Order: sequence, then structure tokens, then C-alpha cells
Amino acid sequence: MGVRLMVVDDHRLLAEALASALRLRGHRVLAAAAPTGGAADLVVSRAPDVCLFGTAAPAEPGVFDPVARIRRERPQVAVVVLGPVPNSPGIAAAFAAGASGYVRHDERIEGVERAMAQACAGETAVAPQLLQAVFTELLNPVAQPDDEGQRLLGLLTPREAEVLARIAEGEDTRLIAAGMCIAPSTARTHVQRVLVKLGVGSRLEAAALAARTGLLDHAAARGLLTGMPKGPDPRE
Repeated sequence: MGVRLMVVDDHRLLAEALASALRLRGHRVLAAAAPTGGAADLVVSRAPDVCLFGTAAPAEPGVFDPVARIRRERPQVAVVVLGPVPNSPGIAAAFAAGASGYVRHDERIEGVERAMAQACAGETAVAPQLLQAVFTELLNPVAQPDDEGQRLLGLLTPREAEVLARIAEGEDTRLIAAGMCIAPSTARTHVQRVLVKLGVGSRLEAAALAARTGLLDHAAARGLLTGMPKGPDPRE
């Protein structure tokens, strides 16, 4: 038995192509429209069984506002999102807005039909592997730059943090040793330990990693670089 549905996508060509394919398979397509921003008005007025909501940017703020409105004003309409993968934040946002399912853009038409049937039956339409990816990311979030800088700083001793700061200043082993009043051999040992702990293969990589993650800013905020000489005042 065919499903009464609407297809909306930011790309009209994609919406119309999917609508045509579903018509050929016996479904009643009430409309194929773009962009998704106007989907809520259309769905609320036509009240289909299912709305296929296609988006290329599921993690963008506000992209699922139309879904939330549809679910609020037409709770009987099941919304199935068609989106890119991997995109765990986008999948989570879709369900938080009230979507009944999430199907990847490259799914076969049979997979879309299966998701529609599940959504119409009141089931959650999402592939197990996609759901697993969401839970994995929620349980093991990717560190953001600030978090990564804090984490890396936690691997270093205060003296190693100073060595890294001197590496970032372009000091060689001789200058590091002189500035810290230690033997060159000790300075070399500190440098090697810094490289190993940061998981990099060269001083240049270490300096780049420190700059990218804000590691030295965190070190300075903790007062770990008080022994570092200050550069010339640009106002002088």
C-alpha cells in the first residue's frame, strides 16, 4: 500500500528526482519542494503521512526548526531526515527536533521505503550502525582545540612546558640549556621527552601543535612560563 508523502530538500532537483522514483513505486507524492526552510508551512497545510526532509548540513544551527514545528503542529506526520554520514551531531539534532528517522543520502530507494514504513508504524527508522556512531561519539567526544590543549599540557611537567615554549620561540638545544641553566645533554633529554609525549617527530611539529591547540596559552595562564624571557615591547 502506497504512502502519502512529501519530499523537501534544499536542492529542488534532488527532491523532484526522489519524488519521481517513489511515484513509480506506487506512493502518493503530494508535493516535492525546496528549500527546506519553507517545509513546515507546506507540511502543516497538506498533512501527509510522511515528510522526507533532505539536508546537506544537519549540524547547522536551526536547520531542524521546521521539523520541530511540524511535530508540534502535526504530530501525526512522521518526518524522516535524509542527510550525510558520518555526522553524529546532525543525527542527534534531527531526533532532538522530533524526527522519526534518519537515512543517509546514498541509501538505496528500498532503504528509504523501509524507513517510511517504520516511521508510519511509529518505529524509529535509523540503521543500527548510524545509531552506534551517535552513541560512540556521545560517549567519546572528539576534543575541541581548547580541550586538546589542556589535555596535552597535562602530559608535560612544568619544566617540559618551558622547553616546549622555548622550542616554539625557535631556540636550539644550546640556547635552551643556557636559558634554563642546565647542561646541553639534559636539554636534549627534555626535548626528546616533549616530542614523545606530544606524539610528534620534530621540533617544528611540536611548535605547530602547541600553536594549533593553544597549549602554551594554557601553560602561561597557569603560571608555568614565568621564567621565560619577555620579548621586546613593540612600543619601544
